[in-house]
Amino acid sequence: MTGEKSNFLSLTATQGGSVAFSNGKSGTIIGVGKIGEYLFHSIDGVYLVDGLEHNLLSVSQLCDKDNLVVFCSNRCMVVNMNTRDVVLRRK
Repeated sequence: MTGEKSNFLSLTATQGGSVAFSNGKSGTIIGVGKIGEYLFHSIDGVYLVDGLEHNLLSVSQLCDKDNLVVFCSNRCMVVNMNTRDVVLRRK
């Protein structure tokens, strides 16, 4: 999930649903879509959450979809294990 609309390759507005933050507050889910390098190699079902200030991802969910997740000191990359294409790259 992310709070940044510009991260999405495609986005569909939604109504309803919320997520709880660690500070006890909550954010409303205002959209769901795809993020990544290309539409054909993307991460589906990502929530756009009003008020979320950080990008959050589930490494186990990415790995369950045949992806490799690599963390370095200044970046994170998600690579599809079948095609070896970079699905997502973030600094």
